[in-house]
Amino acid sequence: MYKYLFGPVPSRRLGKSLGVDLVPSKVCSLDCVYCEVGKTTKLTTERMEYVPYEKVCMELEHFFGGNDDPDYITMSGAGEPTLNSRIGDVILFIKKIRPEIPVAVLTNGTLLHDSDVRQALSQANLVMPSLDAISNKAFQKINRPAPGLNPDIIIDGLAQFREGFTGQIWLEIFLLAGYNIDKKEINGIKQALKRIKPDRVQLNTLDRPGTIPGLKPLLLNELEDIKIQIGFDNIEIIASAVNARQKSSARGETEALIFSTVSRRPCTLEDLQNISGLHVNELNKYLSMMESKGVIAVEKQQRGVFYKLANN
Repeated sequence: MYKYLFGPVPSRRLGKSLGVDLVPSKVCSLDCVYCEVGKTTKLTTERMEYVPYEKVCMELEHFFGGNDDPDYITMSGAGEPTLNSRIGDVILFIKKIRPEIPVAVLTNGTLLHDSDVRQALSQANLVMPSLDAISNKAFQKINRPAPGLNPDIIIDGLAQFREGFTGQIWLEIFLLAGYNIDKKEINGIKQALKRIKPDRVQLNTLDRPGTIPGLKPLLLNELEDIKIQIGFDNIEIIASAVNARQKSSARGETEALIFSTVSRRPCTLEDLQNISGLHVNELNKYLSMMESKGVIAVEKQQRGVFYKLANN
């Protein structure tokens, strides 16, 4: 059991990701109302060596002594990783022992105005900051920052980091009904993106309970509308609840196609492959589910195995 490493865990954005936790729970520069980790217990912008560099390196060496390489090594976890004053040293250590594995940093972006932080992250392959608000009113309401932080400082830091960073920047915008989705706020974000110039913009909304009750996630059509309003060239919706609904919809469409096809005539697996375009393994998954539900039945004939409606 590791104290500072977690995973590898499946990540919808990074594949198989090994997490590195560089601050105790929950040390952060923000106390976001939507945070799934929980309420911030130490709200600060003070950088220090919150967890020992040597012990993190020892755990990394031990992990790579007996495990397969992950797709990414990610600085993330229970708080804001850039608060650790030795995050740059950890990244350089990883580059030394596993230069072929890309390093990602999940950050709220609040400390990128600090040149030391920008330098520390310069060796990362991917930095994933967030920007949820442009007006100080919305910023205070949704992000509840440590004293001294404001949206202008964050945007300036992101823009300065972009100027000197050669890796990828994927900027996340977390959207909540009643907090940061009015037209003025969205237009402000749109203008800020022209300065920040991220490689990708990712829209997110609530999936798990936040730190206060009554929060409302956006619906897919609302996210799509904001996506159009922002109009960034490379923008996507990453909300997991939305993705789950999309997958559910795709599953329903595939089952409907199979049902419609076999209701007309019994079909072999090859017939259904040609009609649906699905790989045989994927198609077998749907057929098994529909058979277990009693929707379709299997009938062996001289030409092979046929699928038909269960009541035929």
